Amino acid sequence: MTKLSRHITGCFLLTFFFIGSIHSQTVMVKASIDRNKIMIGEPIELVLEASMPLSVTAKWFPTDSLAHFEFIQKGKIDTALVGDLKTYTQTFSITSFDSGRWALPSLPLEIGNRFYLTDSLPVSVAYSNFDPKQDYHDIKDIIEVSAEDLRYINWAIAALGLLSLLAIIYFMSRKVKKTEAPVVRAVVSKLTAYEEAVQALEEIRKEKSVAAAIDSKLYHSRLNDVLRQFVFRKTGHATMEKTSNELMFQLKKTALPQDEFIRLA
Repeated sequence: MTKLSRHITGCFLLTFFFIGSIHSQTVMVKASIDRNKIMIGEPIELVLEASMPLSVTAKWFPTDSLAHFEFIQKGKIDTALVGDLKTYTQTFSITSFDSGRWALPSLPLEIGNRFYLTDSLPVSVAYSNFDPKQDYHDIKDIIEVSAEDLRYINWAIAALGLLSLLAIIYFMSRKVKKTEAPVVRAVVSKLTAYEEAVQALEEIRKEKSVAAAIDSKLYHSRLNDVLRQFVFRKTGHATMEKTSNELMFQLKKTALPQDEFIRLA
């Protein structure tokens, strides 16, 4: 290696160590708490600070979890510029539910390939101390409710029950009215049974004379209907749903003369 190359190598190493020394001197990290003794569940204010040159980019402290401690609230990272330095600050509210003496661990701030650690912070977590000199609070006796209060409660329950009963009766009555079938009133003819039958036969005769090609089956069916209506009005028996044979069998039981029955059949 020549003398010139040795000088160049030496200058490079000096520059590297000089820059690293400047960074180590200008980078500052700090962790602080507002108290180091708490009762279980009491909050602690934890503040993380870091100062560094403007040209430096850092990876912030890892604050995902802390052993024996729980995060209550995480504040935002505040930035402040002072001369050639920038300062970052973040405030946390933490607590612990594990009694004992613990330590908030050192947290690393990563800049390039270097890590800058905060100091660990001891914290004592304890239950509230028992003071035997204080008055002992025994279980309180049952407090009786005054009769006046009970009276109002009973009146309120009775009123609600009455309103519920009236509502049920109202809705049930409306439902019954809706489901009631309409009353169908039978139309009473002013003619006698004989006159009504003669009138019906006359109408059938007129229709047959107008339409000579009337269906014979329909013709005899209408004649049977006239007979059923006549028998129904004379005897009061249900005949409209019966067949011709059933109608004849029913008429046979009546006191109708034999010759009239044969002619009717």
